[in-house]
Amino acid sequence: MIQKLAFGFYWENAILSNFIAKIGLIMAQFSEVSPSQALALMQEQGATLADIRNETHFSSAHPKGAFHLTNESYGQFELENDDDHPILVICYHGVSSRGAAMYLLEQGYTQVYSIRGGFEAWEKEGLPIVTG
Repeated sequence: MIQKLAFGFYWENAILSNFIAKIGLIMAQFSEVSPSQALALMQEQGATLADIRNETHFSSAHPKGAFHLTNESYGQFELENDDDHPILVICYHGVSSRGAAMYLLEQGYTQVYSIRGGFEAWEKEGLPIVTG
């Protein structure tokens, strides 16, 4: 059965149901954590910290133990991390990491977290970083 939605869009019920289920699954699995909570997940569960900032900023300073996740390094990232392995995503201020976390969920990762406040908050909390 075809159903009319807002803005004049038409969807088959099966397609709409699958779409809503997928969005609900992603939203249910996506969460934000503080930098301190992220560090605890790294120490207690071996979570991978994926830093998505550009090369210049990553090279200048990044959280200790971070994997620099780029389009070019994604293949290596996949090889090193199983779908059920906890993944933490960090960016500059905690905004871009949300989109990257959503992408990783869409790729099948089941435990993905965005770090609230990004690298700026990580530094403010005095958590371990590597410089230079």
